[in-house]
Amino acid sequence: MSRQRAQQLAAEFLGRIDATAWFEVLYAEAGTNYGDVPWADLAPNPNLVDWFIKQDLSGKGKTALVVGCGYGDDAEFLAERGFHVVAFDISSTAISECKRRFLNSQVSYQVVDLLNPPNTWFQSFDFVLESYTLQALAPELRSAAISKISSFIAPSGQVLVIARGREESDDPGKMPYPLTKPDLEQFECLGLSSQLFEDYYDSETPPVRRFRVLYVLSDIT
Repeated sequence: MSRQRAQQLAAEFLGRIDATAWFEVLYAEAGTNYGDVPWADLAPNPNLVDWFIKQDLSGKGKTALVVGCGYGDDAEFLAERGFHVVAFDISSTAISECKRRFLNSQVSYQVVDLLNPPNTWFQSFDFVLESYTLQALAPELRSAAISKISSFIAPSGQVLVIARGREESDDPGKMPYPLTKPDLEQFECLGLSSQLFEDYYDSETPPVRRFRVLYVLSDIT
């Protein structure tokens, strides 16, 4: 039922001025019933964990930003890897739950709209994680969202994008809307370079096609 409710809300808010306000409605309705939020696994995204294990990366001395952090599990994972983490969500309820779940967290949790972020975040982060946010947004908001995400990356910094994937000829269906490879090309149009593009099926039942892409902003100084 949780996915059906999320899809219902996403459809209701399509085309509205406050097209992203449904996220707060969903989290507020869920309260502490975390299972009512369809992407809330209360554990780090396995597609993120798997990538870090393969790369054997440390975040010591580096800054990280988590886009659309939800209940905070990915942010806490990055903090455990040594990053100084800022994590944000448009939902004040989600951020309140992050702070309640992780009382002694070193993560800075903030209520922020991806489409209207602080100016101080421009090119401020060594690592940016975008996991499942783009696919939850209305398609007409995707370009603006990608532009904002790209702006957060410091010179020589990286952004890791994890999303459902599809072919252009496939029906996008309901939210979550799988991305196409041309959708992601905007990152490169904005000056980032693709270092890794993985197109694979995950271990869910049934398996879900995923794109996992690493982009880097070259330091031209």
